[in-house]
Amino acid sequence: MNDAGEAITLRIHGAIAEIAAAEWDACAGDINPTVSHVFLNAMEESGSVGARSGWAPQHLSFSDPGGRLLGAVPLYLKSHSYGEYVFDWGWADAYERAGGRYYPKLLCAVPFTPVPGPRLLVAPDAPAETKSSLIAGMIELARQRKLSSLHINFPEPAEADALEAAGFLKRVGQQFHWENDGYGDFDDYLAALNSRKRKAVKKERREALEGGIEIEVLTGADLTPRVWDAFFRLYLATTDRKWGSAYLNRKFFALIGERMPEKVVLIMAKRGADYIAGAFNILGRDTLYGRNWGSPREYRFLHFECCYYQAIEFAITHGLQRVEAGAQGPHKLQRGYLPVPTYSAHWIPDPGFRRAVASFLDREREMVEEKIEHLAEFSPFRHEGDD
Repeated sequence: MNDAGEAITLRIHGAIAEIAAAEWDACAGDINPTVSHVFLNAMEESGSVGARSGWAPQHLSFSDPGGRLLGAVPLYLKSHSYGEYVFDWGWADAYERAGGRYYPKLLCAVPFTPVPGPRLLVAPDAPAETKSSLIAGMIELARQRKLSSLHINFPEPAEADALEAAGFLKRVGQQFHWENDGYGDFDDYLAALNSRKRKAVKKERREALEGGIEIEVLTGADLTPRVWDAFFRLYLATTDRKWGSAYLNRKFFALIGERMPEKVVLIMAKRGADYIAGAFNILGRDTLYGRNWGSPREYRFLHFECCYYQAIEFAITHGLQRVEAGAQGPHKLQRGYLPVPTYSAHWIPDPGFRRAVASFLDREREMVEEKIEHLAEFSPFRHEGDD
């Protein structure tokens, strides 16, 4: 796709491997590894992502007259809505009952990864209009393919605003994030909680390790094939028990273990010689992104220890600003993870369908904002008059 009248080029790529890693990463930056070339390529090279899985890569690139990459978008042609964490099944059902064809649709996202971050990837010295060109390129691709819709999941707030200004419908969601308020250690963090929650956290941490359970925090060279084999068994045990299928395969974990080990943090629980539970995290410049939990059964408080408390300890020790623990579970609130808004953006060309979705989003936004406000009232942190 060429931008008429200009010697700049928009291209569609059927694999991220078609784009030089250094050029992609110059646009993606080094803050959030989930949009890095190595992470996205591991999805494709492992076969976790591809046409057979319903995630056909259609990455968009924007180059200058000399062929230098100015901007890019991680983009997929989707034949379903699995693995997105922004739910539009109801939209698809309504559109198809009205005689439309919802799938395939176009999706800008990181597969299976509900982590907010940049979606319009732009080189630091790119022209100011590059983001607008990327947005226009996505819309043009959706129009050319006569697709029902184009979706951008978990963009940064400024990107969500830019997309809304370009005619997208903005959707508001909610996750739980922990913020580091300059804590020196975990006890310092505990001191910020009200006394009842502080006692509860201490009790949970103590009981989680009863019966000889130990915790190992593994990253870098610690991520041996034996460790990955153990985690993958735990991951499969949880997906089989709860959802019935796993999005990520063993090769994906092998690839990121080989190619970005310093960006992976595994928090593993061990009893004797056996690993019994594990939490998979991605390490950003200032954030730990909690991703997957694995265990063959429920252990009292062990999920909280591995996914929440150990993550907080790691963040404090390494000077990170936050831990992002995802969406579900108000139980995260009482452990220090507070509700924050997240966003998605949706381009819908059918006027009637767009009006219906816009009306739904207006109602949903009010409910989400009220929910965030309500949940914030139950913050476990010290309030005036406590203790």
